[in-house]
Amino acid sequence: MRLFSKGGIPLQMIRGAVLMAFCAASLTAAPVTIRFQATVGDKKLACGQDYENIGVTRSRITPHDFRFYVHSIRLIDDKGSEVPVELAQDGKWQLDDVVLLDFENATGGCHNGTPEMNDRVSGTAPDGKYTGLRFTVGVPFNKNHTDLTAQPPPLNLTAMAWAWNIGRKFMRLDFASTGLPRGFAIHLGSTGCTPNQTRATVPTSCSAPNRPEIELAGFDSSRDVVIADLAALLKDSNVDVNQADTAEGCMSSPEDQDCAPLFANLGLPFGGKPAGKQTFFRSQSRVGVSAENTR
Repeated sequence: MRLFSKGGIPLQMIRGAVLMAFCAASLTAAPVTIRFQATVGDKKLACGQDYENIGVTRSRITPHDFRFYVHSIRLIDDKGSEVPVELAQDGKWQLDDVVLLDFENATGGCHNGTPEMNDRVSGTAPDGKYTGLRFTVGVPFNKNHTDLTAQPPPLNLTAMAWAWNIGRKFMRLDFASTGLPRGFAIHLGSTGCTPNQTRATVPTSCSAPNRPEIELAGFDSSRDVVIADLAALLKDSNVDVNQADTAEGCMSSPEDQDCAPLFANLGLPFGGKPAGKQTFFRSQSRVGVSAENTR
């Protein structure tokens, strides 16, 4: 017996058309790998290594931790349209549309870290010509303010937990400097979140989301790597002093002037000043750049 739809079209033909469309879509999806590398100027970041001439005082720093989340990764096609990257769900670094990039390996002073590292985003996108990359640093609001103990990786790391409003540190950079051997910490996260009666109160909004939107024109994932340059982030900072009566470094407080040059270089508004152009991330050809698989 031949079954027909309400419009008189045989159901077998409809199923066949749906199957063909699905197969065609599957065939046009291409693997995408977007590689990241942490550097200090032109040198690759490594735990326990010293790096000279950093910031306005040309200080020496020794990194102790560097990790950050990204989400909403999009390729830009030759017409200027955004094409989302469908992330591979690997059960460790990538969850839904969120990725943790981890450049510490628990050695050389990186006591808070883990031996495993991750330097890439992996997924698929429709086959085509792409001329740029966009992504957001941080964790989306609906995933950020969630119970750490109830979340799968990579949202369950205590080292990336925000101390209030059960949020996340979007970026964690810890280092010692010449003037502050005990440490200078840069922890980026949302502030001004309400309600906030207790640390465990789940907020409904945050006045300072602090999620930098990054765009890299001319990026080709088959040829280029995304550089996160700590020297560029810190170039306008005095990493040898800390504002009195504030946390050591920058914990994203709008009253902490140690945050002002960092937020500017991240492309974030601060202290009533609008966001400018970020200078922390840039793209670079992988020729001569180490981007090995560190998983």
